Amino acid sequence: MMTLSAAVLSHPGLRREANEDSVCARKDLGLYIVADGMGGHAAGEVASKLATQVIETFINDTREADVNTTWPFPYDVNLSLDGNRLTAAFRLANRRITAAMEADEALRGMATTAAVILANKGKPVVAHVGDSRVYLFREGTLTQVTQDHSWVTEQVRAGVLSEADARHHPWRHVVTRALSGGDDPEVDVRELDVKAGDRILLCSDGLSGVVPPDRVAGIIGRQAPLDQTCQDLVDAANEAGGPDNITVAMLQVDVA
Repeated sequence: MMTLSAAVLSHPGLRREANEDSVCARKDLGLYIVADGMGGHAAGEVASKLATQVIETFINDTREADVNTTWPFPYDVNLSLDGNRLTAAFRLANRRITAAMEADEALRGMATTAAVILANKGKPVVAHVGDSRVYLFREGTLTQVTQDHSWVTEQVRAGVLSEADARHHPWRHVVTRALSGGDDPEVDVRELDVKAGDRILLCSDGLSGVVPPDRVAGIIGRQAPLDQTCQDLVDAANEAGGPDNITVAMLQVDVA
């Protein structure tokens, strides 16, 4: 059975008074979440915390899951049971955000991204909405597992922008998909092939938006303890100006 070690760290950055990111690490569930709230101060913080809490609670409550667990959401036969659990959890979180906004006008317009790994039984499952990312580091190579749901990423994919232009574009923080209430969101879900020694990074764009991948790979590749690696990544983001909240979760596959 696969076992993971983990460490998490969140920092407001150097230019924000509040930290609208949320993070969850539940080794007993094999559940790790990074969420980046949007909507300004209180509202963004509420959205990310609410999404994180709803996803965590749903995964906890469906430990003894079967195909009926995702009700009232349909079961997707193309996904694993854990993939369906995560999809349902994201959609439930989106509905809770809708309810919160309906109950309090001050929260209108809030939203959050979320990147999640569930390493329960079988292959770890990655689910995400927005531009919080998951990376896999293996034998010196860093691979981005998730694809940002953002305007600039769509322009890069269409050949309109280069990767270099996208990193500095004024619209680089505009997401095209988020947990923002309304219709059930489309959640990207995939299984991850891992082996012992792999390291997995979940992060908000407070890291990925300012620290280039080769620098991230260099820090992870030092093979420092996970909590030190988290600190080094946060320090790198702050050294690059720290314009946004920074949240990182570092996982290591001890036994695959």
